[in-house]
Amino acid sequence: MQSRAEFCRLAGAPGANVRELCRRFAISSATGYKWLQRFRHHGEAGLADRSRRPRHSPGQTAVPIEAEVLRLRRQHPAWGGRKLRRVLQNAGQPAPAASTITAILRRHQVTLGEHGGGAKPHIRFEHATPNALWQMDFKGNFALHHGRCHALAVLDDHSRYALLLSACADERTETVKARLEQAFRRYGLPERMLADNGSPWGTSGGADRYTPLSVWLLDLGIRLVHGRPYHPQTQGKQERFHRTLSAELLSDRMFHDLAAAQRGFDGWREVYNCQRPHQALGMLPPAARYAASPRAMPSTIADPDYEPEAAVRRVQQAGRISFQGRQLRCSRAFLGRAVAFRPTATDGIYDLCYRSNLIQRIDLRHTPATP
Repeated sequence: MQSRAEFCRLAGAPGANVRELCRRFAISSATGYKWLQRFRHHGEAGLADRSRRPRHSPGQTAVPIEAEVLRLRRQHPAWGGRKLRRVLQNAGQPAPAASTITAILRRHQVTLGEHGGGAKPHIRFEHATPNALWQMDFKGNFALHHGRCHALAVLDDHSRYALLLSACADERTETVKARLEQAFRRYGLPERMLADNGSPWGTSGGADRYTPLSVWLLDLGIRLVHGRPYHPQTQGKQERFHRTLSAELLSDRMFHDLAAAQRGFDGWREVYNCQRPHQALGMLPPAARYAASPRAMPSTIADPDYEPEAAVRRVQQAGRISFQGRQLRCSRAFLGRAVAFRPTATDGIYDLCYRSNLIQRIDLRHTPATP
């Protein structure tokens, strides 16, 4: 049901390519259009195989306002007055002012806490369109009954849509790449991705700037950028998402294993994307602002195609490159790949490039030839 509902939301976005989304969700066009028709007429209830009954019975909503507020609060123990008020409005129920709801909670000795009492507004920055920038990072690993979980999250900067929330056994390149491939095949490719410094992302400068993961992203036409070292506020949306995840899912439970953690993640991600009012979005859920990328994940990655005047070399072991009688070095992450030397306006200075990306600037004027 979650997958069908997500398909319908993405396909209903302005400019969405329905047939391309059908391919990404591995369904036929006939099935996709059938789901869309049912979704338009009956909402999410129409996506069920055997039943179209509404999710809520009218008999269950006839309760006093305070009881309903307390019930919602028990269901979402980290939500404050503003979010609870929007939920009541969305449900078509009488909705007191946010301050009144907060007073109800206090009157019943409900501790608001860090995430439930609201915070002073502050200036926010976001990209203008979905998929212009995705943020990704691991939340600090936490204990399971059997093992530990490394939670990998990917957010769309514009909409705060959680594209990926995966329970991983480690933080290795192969693990991250496999999870990102799943997200790329479903949602398409972003223009850029923002990550922290360190393995497996790389760093903003120095010898470890490029890693096998960042080079793979370059192959897909995605530029990887890094936050400023020791400035976690660069990824403020990601940090805030981690706090929300802890408050609403992880603070009061311990999962049995990775599979159980993933089931918990999947259910919570659906609530976060589609139900939870987001203060930074005018109390709309992230799904109201997200649309899939038109850039599809390619089935194969073509080799670089450089202009005829570029001097093309293949990177050897330890990042060695032979050029004009000199042994030069670049990042070992480009091992086996073809790079290009492009002359600059200054004689003896070249731009070392991979595809359309500048890797480093090479000055041959003070580099002696190899004997």
